[in-house]
Amino acid sequence: MKELIIMSDKIKGTLVILTLNEIKGLESVFPKIPRNRIAEVFAVDGGSTDGTLEYYKKKSVRVMRQHSKGRGEAFRIAMRYAKYDNVIFFSPDGNENPDDIIRLFSLLDKNYDMVIASRFMKGAKSDEDNQIIKLRKFGNKMFTLFANILFHGRLTDSINGFRGIKRSAFKAINPNAKGFGIEFQVSIRAMKQKLKITEIATKEHERIGGKSTASTFKTGTYFIQILFDEYFKK
Repeated sequence: MKELIIMSDKIKGTLVILTLNEIKGLESVFPKIPRNRIAEVFAVDGGSTDGTLEYYKKKSVRVMRQHSKGRGEAFRIAMRYAKYDNVIFFSPDGNENPDDIIRLFSLLDKNYDMVIASRFMKGAKSDEDNQIIKLRKFGNKMFTLFANILFHGRLTDSINGFRGIKRSAFKAINPNAKGFGIEFQVSIRAMKQKLKITEIATKEHERIGGKSTASTFKTGTYFIQILFDEYFKK
């Protein structure tokens, strides 16, 4: 009787790890990332000085240096260098669950243009340990509601950065938002262009190490600007 050998190819996709001084989170989360199952994994780093770059070197991870500030620029750099059409963005700060990476890739493989890891749909959980985070959660839900109304969407989490998107879809959307507005703008433009979008329920864990660099008031004000700009833009 011949032995049955099952060959398992790597996922033909690109995982992009986004960092800026995340050494504590990286040390905890990186070993849980299914690197051996993904064809391409690289990092975009915004100028870490806390040992993050040294950690990448030790783990033989290719790093794209980001010289202009902002998460939006990090997304655009990632798309310039990604080899594959299916691209997932992941931040190793402890919030995002590496177990969901393969789930996101599997849905991109089923011809979805974008897949968002939602913190607010049924079965999901968001990190809400303090009043500031609870305020952000309320704001996130409200901005998603307004975006759904204005652009005829059905999303539960238009803002979470943990998501996958096809490089071809990203190019068609052509986002120009700065900083933490990039995800919101991408979600809105995907709805405007009637791209095929879905979500998965994710369980957000406590942040490890460094503090979030997003200012609640400043980011919220920018989201309002994005809503108006996208609604009145022809």
